Amino acid sequence: MTNILSHTDGGLITADNSAVVFIDHQPQMAFGVANIERQQLVNNVVMLAKGAKLFGVPAILTAVETESFSGYIWPQLMDVFPDQQPVERTSMNSWDDPAFREAVKATGKKNILIAGLWTEVCVTWPALNMLAEGYNIYVVEDACGATSQLAHEAAIRRCVQAGVVPMTTIATVLEFQRDWANREHYDDVLNIFREHGGAYGDGIDYAYTMVHKAPQATQNPHVVEK
Repeated sequence: MTNILSHTDGGLITADNSAVVFIDHQPQMAFGVANIERQQLVNNVVMLAKGAKLFGVPAILTAVETESFSGYIWPQLMDVFPDQQPVERTSMNSWDDPAFREAVKATGKKNILIAGLWTEVCVTWPALNMLAEGYNIYVVEDACGATSQLAHEAAIRRCVQAGVVPMTTIATVLEFQRDWANREHYDDVLNIFREHGGAYGDGIDYAYTMVHKAPQATQNPHVVEK
């Protein structure tokens, strides 16, 4: 018996059927993250944001108690969406906030990808509430942070038991691309991976420069004297 979610392409998300939500990627929240190296977390969040923007996936930013506690959303994330401002909240649960609910509904999408801090509170709570409202929810695990590895794993188990689908950043962006015969975003998506994809990005860069003899992705190319 299959369990393929409705509003998907045979179980797959696409750039046309999904939206992504970035919840509380703020300094005070990041201070408490202990399940993932924090620079890696920033890298993954920015990679997800750049992928969503490249493929035209609607994105919502939201922040909690910015000036009284949490601080401003990471500048690296804000710079990906220069024409957007976050939905400001007092509630830990984004779904409790009317402006956030309206922003999600305004996307017209039923597949909602969530990245946020912390996994066990500000990700899990709206994920469960949105499931109850009929949305398909996908938590991009490596773009989320929790106060411990145990807290992250317990939160993900709770979400999955309720019907949330776990994802990771590189796999999500690849699902937007889907087919390398689609050339519209080919170079741009590979450049995102070259910058943010770690070992995968290094492999892409090697193939570009050493196999296909493309220019180096630097303003100061490495020159080997003959």
